Amino acid sequence: MDPKLQSTVAKPDRELIQRLPKVALHEHLDGCLRPTTVLELAQESGYGDLPRDEPSALGDWFFEGANRGSLPLYLEGFTHTIAVLQEAGALERAAYEYVEDLHRDGVVYGEVRFAPHFHTAHGLGLDGVMLAVLKGLRRGKEEFGVEFGLIVCALRNEDPDLSTKLVELALSFRGQGCVGFDLAGEEAGHPAKEHLRAFQLAKRKNFSITIHAGESFGPESIWQALQYCGAHRIGHGTRLIEDLVIYDGKVIKIGSLAQYVLDHRIPLEICLSSNVHTGATASLGEHPFPVLQELGFRVTLNTDNRLMSRTTMSEEYALAVEHFGCSLDDLETLSVNGMKSAFAHYDERCRLIFDRVKSGYSALRRELGLPQRQRYPSPEA
Repeated sequence: MDPKLQSTVAKPDRELIQRLPKVALHEHLDGCLRPTTVLELAQESGYGDLPRDEPSALGDWFFEGANRGSLPLYLEGFTHTIAVLQEAGALERAAYEYVEDLHRDGVVYGEVRFAPHFHTAHGLGLDGVMLAVLKGLRRGKEEFGVEFGLIVCALRNEDPDLSTKLVELALSFRGQGCVGFDLAGEEAGHPAKEHLRAFQLAKRKNFSITIHAGESFGPESIWQALQYCGAHRIGHGTRLIEDLVIYDGKVIKIGSLAQYVLDHRIPLEICLSSNVHTGATASLGEHPFPVLQELGFRVTLNTDNRLMSRTTMSEEYALAVEHFGCSLDDLETLSVNGMKSAFAHYDERCRLIFDRVKSGYSALRRELGLPQRQRYPSPEA
């Protein structure tokens, strides 16, 4: 192969990465607003507490506030984004622009999550909140062709009865684009099992579950999310690395929890930039992503919060290339992993894998004169 083409396969550049079909499973609606939108919504609603009054400066403020190595500090900026998302029109706009931004970033399927009860301060009911967000997502899908799923979030530090109410809310919209239930928030001192009744309801109704775990607390949090609460995916899961014994750069033992996650193909919603910003990992160089990838875990890449972490899916893929040596084949596997792990129905997942993801990579290889991929990961991957 021509050395230049070989280089493209081994280390895709950012221009190519932006064009690759990607899948995003872990993104928060109130963490993905554009700075300009935040300013305009604040003006429309009369919210006067924004720390900056110019888009670039406001974007800087959100990023600098989030990049302090602490999850509680990372979450402080949400006070402002939630404050400007209290009207149906604002929620619809945010959801529509979220899909538009996915399209611009080469994402073919995205799941976005949010806590509906945070958006009722001005009298909008929970049903009204859901309808507004779904309206924006559907409008975006119709215009840009990006498929979506909506996930309802409860918070670890809030009343478990509210969590059950939010599962009921999510279930009432399951045929309209709501695909799952999530538990988010600070892990330490707020075990997931306190919300067991909500998860039992979700499981009895055959509903999909993802739980933030192993971000600010250790493997015990992941274990509880899986074995008490029945999570189908783990949000972040970076501290699963603590269940591995690594000596001299080599994994010499895999603990029972990590082996369970590996054997049962439980997806890990990794967010490289955010994991550094929240302190889930000390630095990008110390991130467990390459170890988990090498061992064959079902790793997916995500942004978490595009505004707070000043990132995109293309940026996260670029970090995987530039810091961990991911090749074009590796990026395709990440995209396929994401679509395999989505809460969309099986037939939809298969359709998007073959019609959008694999066909998209294949078309780009043909356009660039690159050889087609000869071997894909096994179906169980």
